[in-house]
Amino acid sequence: MILKFKHQKFQADAAKAVCDVFAGQPYLTPTYRIDQGAAPKVEQIAVGEDVRFTGWANQRLVPQLSDDVILEHIQRIQRGQQIAPSQTLEGRYNLTVEMETGVGKTYTYIKTMYELNQRYGWCKFIVVVPSVAIREGVYKSFQITQEHFAEEYGKKIRFFIYNSSQLTEIDRFASDSAINVMVINSQAFNARGKDARRIYMKLDEFRSRKPIDIIAKTNPIVIIDEPQSVEGKQTKERLKEFCPLFTLRYSATPREQYNLIYRLDAMEAYNKRLVKKIEVKGIAESGSTATEGYLYLQSVNLSSGNPTATLQFDVKGASGIRKTVRTVGEGFRIHENSGGLDEYQNGYTVKTIDGRDNSVELVNGLKLYAGDVIGRVNEDQLRRIQIRETIQTHLERERLLFHRGIKVLSLFFIDEVANYRQYNDAGQAVNGPYATMFEEEYADLLATWQTAISEDAYLQYLQGIRPADTHAGYFSVDKKSKQFIESKYSDKQERTSDDIDAYDLIMRDKERLLDRKEPVRFIFSHSALREGWDNPNVFQICTLKQSGSDVRKRQEVGRGLRLCVNQQGERMDASVLGDDVQHINILTVIASESYDTFARGLQSELAEAVADRPRSVSAALFTDKVVKDANGTEQVIEAELAEVIFEGLILNGYVKRGALTDKFFEDKKNGAVQVAEEVKTCAPDVIAIIESIYDPRAFEIGNARKNNVELKVSADKLAMPEFKRLWANINRKSAYVVDFDTDELVEKCIRALNEHLIVSKVYFEIVDGVLESIQSKEALAAGTAFTKRHGEARQAKISVNASVKYDLIGKIVAETGLTRKSVVAILRGIQPFVFEQFKDNPEEFILKAAQLINEQKATVIIQHIAYNKLTAVFDTDIFTEPTLKGQLGTNAMAAKHHLYDYILYDSSNEQKFAAELDTRSEVAVYVKLPKGFYISTPVGRYNPDWAIAFNEGAVKHVYFVAETKGDMSTMQLRDIEDAKVHCAKEHFRTISDAKVVFDVIDSYKALLQVVNQ
Repeated sequence: MILKFKHQKFQADAAKAVCDVFAGQPYLTPTYRIDQGAAPKVEQIAVGEDVRFTGWANQRLVPQLSDDVILEHIQRIQRGQQIAPSQTLEGRYNLTVEMETGVGKTYTYIKTMYELNQRYGWCKFIVVVPSVAIREGVYKSFQITQEHFAEEYGKKIRFFIYNSSQLTEIDRFASDSAINVMVINSQAFNARGKDARRIYMKLDEFRSRKPIDIIAKTNPIVIIDEPQSVEGKQTKERLKEFCPLFTLRYSATPREQYNLIYRLDAMEAYNKRLVKKIEVKGIAESGSTATEGYLYLQSVNLSSGNPTATLQFDVKGASGIRKTVRTVGEGFRIHENSGGLDEYQNGYTVKTIDGRDNSVELVNGLKLYAGDVIGRVNEDQLRRIQIRETIQTHLERERLLFHRGIKVLSLFFIDEVANYRQYNDAGQAVNGPYATMFEEEYADLLATWQTAISEDAYLQYLQGIRPADTHAGYFSVDKKSKQFIESKYSDKQERTSDDIDAYDLIMRDKERLLDRKEPVRFIFSHSALREGWDNPNVFQICTLKQSGSDVRKRQEVGRGLRLCVNQQGERMDASVLGDDVQHINILTVIASESYDTFARGLQSELAEAVADRPRSVSAALFTDKVVKDANGTEQVIEAELAEVIFEGLILNGYVKRGALTDKFFEDKKNGAVQVAEEVKTCAPDVIAIIESIYDPRAFEIGNARKNNVELKVSADKLAMPEFKRLWANINRKSAYVVDFDTDELVEKCIRALNEHLIVSKVYFEIVDGVLESIQSKEALAAGTAFTKRHGEARQAKISVNASVKYDLIGKIVAETGLTRKSVVAILRGIQPFVFEQFKDNPEEFILKAAQLINEQKATVIIQHIAYNKLTAVFDTDIFTEPTLKGQLGTNAMAAKHHLYDYILYDSSNEQKFAAELDTRSEVAVYVKLPKGFYISTPVGRYNPDWAIAFNEGAVKHVYFVAETKGDMSTMQLRDIEDAKVHCAKEHFRTISDAKVVFDVIDSYKALLQVVNQ
């Protein structure tokens, strides 16, 4: 499998933030003569071989880019990112980019290298990493992204890992004119011992030269990956000896934020759905004595009938006592079904099963919640429960994703290799206790699943894999015996390892493990190998840790946070899945502690990672922030306007005692957030400022056991004549055609650019002030002791540098998809003063011009779109293929007229609408349409929400397809949504001969008005 990479806006924004710091630097590629060193007597340097000693360096910053100019650039970027502006430059120059684990940090800084090279000619980079683990991960990222970036930029990076015994790579690094990257772990220039710091020594095999001197002459750009793990006092001093042009720091948890210019922290990554949603299956020993009977409550199951519970208990058989798993109802007598074991004699009969709190109560008063285990439990039994739960969760997830072509992987972390693999006297490998438990539990669960599911293709897939073939170990390997051995801890405090061979196995097999043809689906790895690698299709993580071992929970889940890929190597993100991205991408942790304990610990660590976010909403939150309207015009929010914004939030019920209310989050979900009239044109930026507040709800860890409702299609409703007629009218597929006049589009684009294209110019703010008095140490620290006396803004005289080549037409063609002829006509048609803005800020001119052209293009296309009916139809299989689950009372409710026995809703507005549908006599049948039902449009696939069939004679229009939105009076549909709605109306008009009505509504009352018109 070859992984496919996408161009994602946040990664491009991070790269642009770095590049913009040095705006005004010309494109230069200087050369110099490399120190030849002292050649051995036997070696002769031939005439004309001087080219071997021509070095290519990064050009130093031109004098015009003074410290004041660089600081002003940094502050502009920070204001645009809603980051507190730096008061001073912290070194020359140190920049920080904060990026959450799993979003593509390494990809981002590789892209940044290409952009810096393209804009300024810089080509020498050093990536400093804290460990061998991260080094191997970085090296793998360079390998798998090479073709992707070569396709975009037309060149490849030459990259290598620094090795003190392969010094010819250093000469190549200096003498090669291409982009060169050296990856080095900090121990190579910061270690002690026999081979320590060879990088600083004059080495005979290196012509009596010091490697550090050859590297430093190139003026490299230093990139530090995870600086909080690298930068001690000594390392900071050592890094200066590389003579870096500047230093970039990339981290999910930066300890020191030197001139922070871009931030995508844990909270924003979760909110933007760039990583998997986290759920936990906790296992907790309940407060009972060992004399009580063993009992484990696996789950409570709800369906259209009475609730049931899945219990594990002891059973007496002919060969002794064994454990069994049964799905039981109220009144089930455990004593009788255990073969008469005495421990279940006193009141071990199921009295009540309650789906509201996932509990089972016995006649003797014992009450268990899902995940509770009571009675005689040893550590091996707990591990067996964890292994079984992991397999169970794996099979459920695999069944759900099978038809989407997504392979599911599960990861077990263990502390001792012997628990997984042992060797007999002959050196032959045999299963350790955990491997044995796995195969036993897998075979038992598989036997149950084969009778419970009806999906032929998935069942065939399961039957084609033997239990012994579906798990594998990734551990250190002894080079002589080829046997698995224990990893050596490189960091005893963090309990992590630097075993190269183990990481090599994990990295080398990354793509192979993603392929369904590879039977391995369950991975066992040493808990010391917790950093530097991940696999996007890890959906379950289970740590089978021994008592007393301590793992940071955020590090534990980090191996599975990345969004998954399908069999084509395509990442399953929001561009593919839309709102379903975190319904598909769920990481389940099978913990050896209760859900509450694990979730609380993980949330605490996540909160710690975003500790610098503001904690309350006030006027000060908005003061001095920069917002932009739809045309890109910037506005600085001053104190008076900040008060107006804040008061508006209170009046709208969004803020109470400084905290955001449920109403804000509800309105945000429904697209109905209201802001003060004075900043309505900048509403998206104002909302972004509000969202910068720390919100603990962003880190709510789901309880995997609470999804106790699995939707089932009602065969009776599927067979109803009303549903059959509804489905026959809406299931036809269509294709669209667009026929528009290019001259019309050109004219519209010229008009739009003349009216709306405003490119911001660079200004420097000159302010003088006086220190009247020092009131306190805090005032000095906050910078409020100085009083501003006078301020003045002056425009910077910056124009396009002659040495920087901009393919203006080509760039706009690439961004818009128009022909060069059309783009030339547009640029020639705009007013001269509009075009003159290009030299003030070329990148912004291209970006905004392309955006305006695309808006006009979308408008023209939509106005001229027509749909043709196809013979292909959607099959009713789309209702049965995905396994839909929810939590009763949270996002699921029972239903009478719905095609399924339950409804899953996404907002309170949807819940109210569904409740009305379900109680109205005029409604015959309705269904919330699955994501597999869609309409093709020029602006992407469109998924309507509801299909409704009314009883004949009850309303004028019997068949209706609806999109539900929030408060329609305060919400303006975005252009792209408006375009999709227009397309949907045309589609249903065409395929149903106008029998089906489609519209956007916000309530059942609005629906009745439309169907009776």
